[in-house]
Amino acid sequence: MSQELRQVYAALLERAPENRIEPDLSRIRRVMELMGDPQNSYRSIRIAGTNGKTTTARIIERILRETGLRTGRMTSPHLHSPTERIAIDGESIDEEGFLQAYYDVEPFAEVVDREQLEAGGVRLTFFEYLTAMGYQAFASAPVDVAVVETGLGGTWDATGVVAPDVAVVTAIGLDHQEYLGETIAEIAGEKAGILTPGAFAVLAEQLEEDAADVLRDRLEEIGAEAAIEGQQIAVLSRTPGVGGQMLSLQGVAARYDEVFLSLLGEHQAHNALLAVAACEALLGGGETPLGAEVLSAALAEVSSPGRAEVVRQAPTILVDAAHNPSGAATLVATVRENFRLTRTVGLVGILEDKEAEAILETLEPLLDEVVITQSSSPRAIPADRLADIAREVFEDEDRVVEVAALPDAIQRAVDLAEQHGDQFSGVVVAGSVTLAAEARDLLGHGEEA
Repeated sequence: MSQELRQVYAALLERAPENRIEPDLSRIRRVMELMGDPQNSYRSIRIAGTNGKTTTARIIERILRETGLRTGRMTSPHLHSPTERIAIDGESIDEEGFLQAYYDVEPFAEVVDREQLEAGGVRLTFFEYLTAMGYQAFASAPVDVAVVETGLGGTWDATGVVAPDVAVVTAIGLDHQEYLGETIAEIAGEKAGILTPGAFAVLAEQLEEDAADVLRDRLEEIGAEAAIEGQQIAVLSRTPGVGGQMLSLQGVAARYDEVFLSLLGEHQAHNALLAVAACEALLGGGETPLGAEVLSAALAEVSSPGRAEVVRQAPTILVDAAHNPSGAATLVATVRENFRLTRTVGLVGILEDKEAEAILETLEPLLDEVVITQSSSPRAIPADRLADIAREVFEDEDRVVEVAALPDAIQRAVDLAEQHGDQFSGVVVAGSVTLAAEARDLLGHGEEA
C-alpha cells in the first residue's frame, strides 16, 4: 500500500473495529442521506449467512457481468488490501479510487460524527464508513447493479441502508455469538432481517431446523416471493472433476444441465445454485431463464481466492479461510473428495473470538500432523496457547508442532509433508482469513485476490 492509503486505512481502523458492531442504523442512514442516498441509484442484491457469502457474491457478479451489466461488488473481510472490499466490473478498485471514495465521504462523516458525539453517541464505525465508501464508489462509476455482502448479521448491518431487489441467505450456523446471539434461532433472526417485502428471497437449505423455521416465519410475515433450496431450486447432480465440477441445477425459471463450475467442493455447487436463482430473480423476476452461453462462460471462469484454493503443487498446498466449525467441516469434505492425499499436514492459526477447540476437532481426522502458528493479527491466539489446545484435541504430542513465525511454519509443514518421500502429500492451511491471506502472500499469490 502507498503511504497515503496506509494513513487512510489507519484512520478507518481508529474507528470502532470491524468485529465490533453498534446495533443502530441511524449513523449510516444519516451519512447516506447527507450524500444524497447514492445507494438508491442502482439495483442491488444483498447476501447474508454464516459461510459462503463472498463466493456467492462473486458468482452472482460474474454471471451479471456476462450479461453485459456493469457491476459493483462489496465483500468483507479483505485478504491483502482494503481496496479488495470494493470492486467494479469484477476488479478491485485501485488505490486512487479507494482514496477518492474515502475523501468523498469524509465531509459528511465529519457532520455525522459531530452530531453523534454531541448527542452522547459514537462516531461512524469502521464498517459503516467503508459501506458508505462502497455505495458512493458504485454511484460514481456508475454501476447497473451492486452485489453486497453483509458484514455481521443482517438486521443492524450497515449495508442495510440499501433496498435490495433480491435478498440471499446462505446456510446459517454458529458464529459471532457475542453479537448475534447464543442460539441458531437468535442468529437466524438477525440474518433474516435482510428479507424485506420488496425483495425476492433466495434461501439456502438450512441444516439447522431452527434456522429454517425462523426464515420461514419471516417470509410469512412479510409475504415476500421466495425460492428455497430443496423446494423450488436444487442441485440435481454434480460430478467432481479436474479443476472444478460438472453441475445440473434446477433454477427458478429453468433447468441447467452439464454446466462446469471452476470451484471445488459440494458447498460451491450450492453457492452456485443460489447465485443462479438470484440472477434469475433480478433479471427476469424468476420467470426468464439465463442464457446457456452466459451461464457456462460465467461459471467456468469464476474464482474465489482463499476458498479451497490450490496455491502450490508438489506438495499440494491448499489455502482456505475456514474460521468456524462449519467452515472447517466443509473444508474437510472438499479435501477428501477432490484430493487423494496419502499424507496431510495442517497449518492452523485461529483468532481469539473463534471456537478454536471445535475447529481443531473438526480438522483432526483429516490431518496426520498439524503445525500450529499465528498470523500477524492482534486478535490471533498465540501459537503456544493454541498448541496446548491442539495437543489435547489430537491426543498425541508427536502430531502437534508449534512454530509461531508463519514463514517458518509454512516450511516446516512442507518438510513434514515431504519427509517420507510421499508423492501424494499435501498441506492444508486453515483457521482464519488473516492466516489464509498471509500464507497466500508468502506463497506468491498476494496480487491475485
